[in-house]
Amino acid sequence: MSDAIRITITKTAGSVPREAGTQMLVWAERTEGTIGGGALEWEAMAEARRMLQDGRAEHTARIPLGPNLGQCCGGSVSLLWERAEEMAAPPARPLWIYGAGHVGRALVHVMAPLPDFAITWVDTHPERFPQTGVTTLVARDPALVVKHAPPEADHLILTYSHEIDLALCHAVLSHPFHSAGLIGSATKWARFKTRLAALGHAPAQISRIACPIGDPGLGKHPAAIALGVATAMINPEGRQTKERTA
Repeated sequence: MSDAIRITITKTAGSVPREAGTQMLVWAERTEGTIGGGALEWEAMAEARRMLQDGRAEHTARIPLGPNLGQCCGGSVSLLWERAEEMAAPPARPLWIYGAGHVGRALVHVMAPLPDFAITWVDTHPERFPQTGVTTLVARDPALVVKHAPPEADHLILTYSHEIDLALCHAVLSHPFHSAGLIGSATKWARFKTRLAALGHAPAQISRIACPIGDPGLGKHPAAIALGVATAMINPEGRQTKERTA
């Protein structure tokens, strides 16, 4: 039998420190992960260790985060305690990133630690990739690999070449996708829209590509662009916001 208890937030209401699906593991003398810290986590850990002592395999509870725990969040969480060897892998959204230049590297640096995304990173030359834990794919013609992306994938296009970018936009629009973003200026996007229309794409389909990407208030530094894009990606709608960049 496992000597650890996995705690999972199964449901939330109101203001809470972490979202549903968040997990942590508790052993007799150590822990891994966090469900938000504070009194909630402390009490949840204490219950997990009581379960380890008395042999219970599962427990559930709904916990108000107000007066009972002396917290001012005002919401409530439902927790599941169960014996387990490891935390369950959360479902990950496929994210395909094209380009391993400064912005691509900054974006992967920000996005890779997030458990919500399974990244496939595409570039034309293997030496452009730094050491990373994400899936890398070398393709002389990146547009040819788009057909291998799952239909629910998000695509971010930020290569060193406008011609490669255009070919990728054309390929993404010709294949089912969840969302797409293109790095570039408003002028670049205006030209791309004309060329994509000439390739047979309807205006409504073309408008599904967000360009520019990021948050203009953060500036044009690669790390700032990456932060803006990542923030947009992890919001509930998963939309790209726009950024002014050349």
